[in-house]
Amino acid sequence: MAGYSAAAEWSILPSIGVKGVYNDNLLLTPLPHDATYGYWISPAAEFAGKTERLEVSGKVASDFVTYYGGEETTFTNIFLPLSVRYKTEKDLLGFTGGFTRDNTLMSELFNTGVVVRFTQRNQWNANPSWTRSLTEKLSLQTSFQFTDTTYENGLRLGLVDYQLLGGAVGFMYQATEQDQIQLTGMYTQFRTTNSPSGFEASFPGAMITFTHAFTESLVGSAFGGPRFIGTTTQTVGGSLKTEETVWVYGASLTKQFESGSIQVNAGRDVVPSGFGLLIQTDRVSLSGSYNISETVTGSLGANGYLTSGATHTISGGTLAEQRYIGISPKLAWKFLEWWKLEASYNYGWRDVDGFSTAATSNSAMLMLTYYPPKLALSN
Repeated sequence: MAGYSAAAEWSILPSIGVKGVYNDNLLLTPLPHDATYGYWISPAAEFAGKTERLEVSGKVASDFVTYYGGEETTFTNIFLPLSVRYKTEKDLLGFTGGFTRDNTLMSELFNTGVVVRFTQRNQWNANPSWTRSLTEKLSLQTSFQFTDTTYENGLRLGLVDYQLLGGAVGFMYQATEQDQIQLTGMYTQFRTTNSPSGFEASFPGAMITFTHAFTESLVGSAFGGPRFIGTTTQTVGGSLKTEETVWVYGASLTKQFESGSIQVNAGRDVVPSGFGLLIQTDRVSLSGSYNISETVTGSLGANGYLTSGATHTISGGTLAEQRYIGISPKLAWKFLEWWKLEASYNYGWRDVDGFSTAATSNSAMLMLTYYPPKLALSN
């Protein structure tokens, strides 16, 4: 054991970036508005450690952001993700989680497709997991999820704090070298923690996932299953309960090329929201990258969302159906050993039932990042 514990490798990769941004409609509003511009300063350090059985990786990063013009504000983002994996002959123990402090324009839009007013969000996550090999082809998988989310001045913007608690258990079967089947049962509970009217939702369900490797470089997967949603809303006269079933499904296809890759995803999911309800999100996404040369890389990301309320709001109403499309090309140039320059453009289109017109936004970003030499230690 002494020889095993000494065989460890650790590394730290620091960096600092400076970014200038411009956006002609930061809040994606159809109302009259002015353009917003500003700058970001983003120090970070990635760390990793590895032994024969244990792998640890994480990051310490922050964004110091200042905006001027149409939306004058300053804020600080903090990212502290952590991932741990421990292997034995038959077991794999894992953990992902950490703390994130970001803004709702970034987080809520990416997770749900819904645009909300600007404020900061604090979120803690803990997701331990355990996988046990039963045979050469069959394994048991279990996982647990805990999320605690709070918003600064959230009630003023119609946002409420919430907690998410859940777990899943299932089996994975490696049918052939190319085919893999997973069957999973899950249970999730969502509840608000500071709303004037308490709201709880539980949504147990089941999921079957099939993955097929067409070639070494082309992999596809498809999944589907029901969610049985039950909600309880506290009112002055007592409580209001509802039950409904939502089907969740999707598919993805990933292709690796010699100089790049492309991935297509489409699916429906039920996700929690700071609005104090569950949101049904239909999403289609495309992402790809291509190495133009040894130092220049081009990439493209495109997302389309159709969102609606899977449950009623705390006040009893429903979330208006919303549609959002975002397209973002980016070019990255590593012009020196420790320096990288990135330029990107983003187009956003948003339409909401009840709005007289759709809203569009155009934004541009230029970022310069310095990567000092990697620090490595082994014993």
